[in-house]
Amino acid sequence: MNQLPLSKKVQIINLLVEGNSLRATARITGASINTVTKLLVDVGIACQEFHNEKVIRVSTKRIQCDEIWSFVYAKQKNLPDQIEGGDVWTWVGIDADTKLVVSWLVGDRSAETANIFMQDVCYRLKNRVQLTTDGHKAYLDAVGNSFGSQIDFAQLVKTYGGQQEEIRYSPAECTGAKKTRIEGNPDEKYISTSYVERQNLTMRMSMRRFTRLTNAFSKKMENHCYAIALHFVYYNFCRIHKTLRVTPAMEAGLINDIMEIEDIIRLVI
Repeated sequence: MNQLPLSKKVQIINLLVEGNSLRATARITGASINTVTKLLVDVGIACQEFHNEKVIRVSTKRIQCDEIWSFVYAKQKNLPDQIEGGDVWTWVGIDADTKLVVSWLVGDRSAETANIFMQDVCYRLKNRVQLTTDGHKAYLDAVGNSFGSQIDFAQLVKTYGGQQEEIRYSPAECTGAKKTRIEGNPDEKYISTSYVERQNLTMRMSMRRFTRLTNAFSKKMENHCYAIALHFVYYNFCRIHKTLRVTPAMEAGLINDIMEIEDIIRLVI
């Protein structure tokens, strides 16, 4: 691994952040699957540390939060005993203005995980914000425990209707959305989860292991977390947002210039 040229490492990471699987990346680059996996692990650890160091005291006005489902090793109903994995949820908090992903957490969908996630969101913010989540009940106590009354919090609860005929893998039709004030004085016109839901699509397009109906799903929980860390650091600091014309981190004032993939690789000590 240490003998791998920088240009080859850049090629590998570039392929991974553009949605290629580990084995596809190995075939394209000519590197072994073990080399690609080891590089992902090393870079993923460095990305987690880099995010924790850089994304703090973020000055923003609006945060949107949501959870996206995936699975590790096997779906929950098929998971063998003594194997870590099954259904996994990635909690994401995004700044609606700069599109910066302020916080993420990989875990289950429990109240305990919601509390840990919201505490991290609160830690990374500099000022009072308006927060919008979906109707997941775990948010209610989690937001209260983390922010107290220093938050303008609302939930957007969507309702779904049944389908006239069964269409496999097709989601139910959204028939309405109810905006509910929970705490403070949220501005009704900004009660939305559109940006964080769009980030869910970006995750599924940019990480092969999130693609449904394939065998590219994560086999180990640790590698799943490292891939997500790489994705968000690349998204925040390297990828130019089409509408902003700069990276989210630049728009948020965290850095002045675009980071390159070489810069991410050099984070590895």
